[in-house]
Amino acid sequence: MAVTLYKRQRQIVDYVAQYIQKNGFSPTLKEIAAALNVSSLATVHEHLQALERKNVIKRHEGTVRGIELVDRTFLRVTDSIDLPILGFIAAGSPIEPYTDPDATFKVSPEMVTGKKRSYILQVKGQSMIEDHIDDGDYVVIEETQEVNNGDIVVALLDNGLATLKRFYKEVTRVRLEPANSNMSPIYATNVQIQGRVVGLIRKFRY
Repeated sequence: MAVTLYKRQRQIVDYVAQYIQKNGFSPTLKEIAAALNVSSLATVHEHLQALERKNVIKRHEGTVRGIELVDRTFLRVTDSIDLPILGFIAAGSPIEPYTDPDATFKVSPEMVTGKKRSYILQVKGQSMIEDHIDDGDYVVIEETQEVNNGDIVVALLDNGLATLKRFYKEVTRVRLEPANSNMSPIYATNVQIQGRVVGLIRKFRY
């Protein structure tokens, strides 16, 4: 059944959807108020509460950009979202800045939630080939430190090197598992998770 929205609620949802599609993450209350020329943040908050009760959005506490669009139909205002390509990710190497600092890639709205900032890295090497992530592929990363065992993550090691691996929390250490039977896992006690893979893009090469 279609959700009935009042005019102001619809304006807020449309703005949030367009903002997510443009930036890969959701706007703040101040940005919503400024865009819609609403002087009171409390008014915006009340509308967001109403939208949450209607199951159109979900708000995540503890973050200023914590609005998630639950009803994904509102993300079809445009056909794609431009995400920045931040660099290259390879096994045991720092993330290299991308050749063009202004480069973006159009992705499906289904690849982002709006809860967190999203970006793209290009893969170098074949450490994840058995998970069908090949050299030259692009991975969509959701910026987060909250991951589950088995998630494919961007992990920063003590020595400043970054790697793309499956994450497993063990009793006294973290295991970063490659998807390549010719490579060994990386074991570490201090790992900084910079994000998790939420999408894969492949440009076919002929």
